[in-house]
Amino acid sequence: MQIGQLATRTETKVETIRYYERIGLLAAPPRSPSGYRQYGQDHLRQLMFVRHCRDLGFSIGEIRSLQALAHDPRQSCAEITALAEAHLSEVRSKLAGLRRLERTLGRLITSCDGRRVADCQILKELGSIGG
Repeated sequence: MQIGQLATRTETKVETIRYYERIGLLAAPPRSPSGYRQYGQDHLRQLMFVRHCRDLGFSIGEIRSLQALAHDPRQSCAEITALAEAHLSEVRSKLAGLRRLERTLGRLITSCDGRRVADCQILKELGSIGG
């Protein structure tokens, strides 16, 4: 299949596919005699793997690690589990930060009576630039 077909099947932009090739997350495909990239089922599987990893928030580096670990099926999956656990810890930390942000914004919003800008508690808390 050509790059447009791969893009459609994986719901990935053509430029993203080319980027993944440039950085080595997706193997470079052979070219047709006319110079078109020719992708096969292995490319489709690789790209779906990368897409799923990205959907879960894994970084490019983490995806590289997962790909490297996947190349030795006899190996223990302890490293893969450890990588996933570390990523989950990062996600939980980000969620905690977002919850703090939510509480702070909620408090700011309820502190404002909506009357005049001069009396706006949100701007006062933010250290208004106007005055």
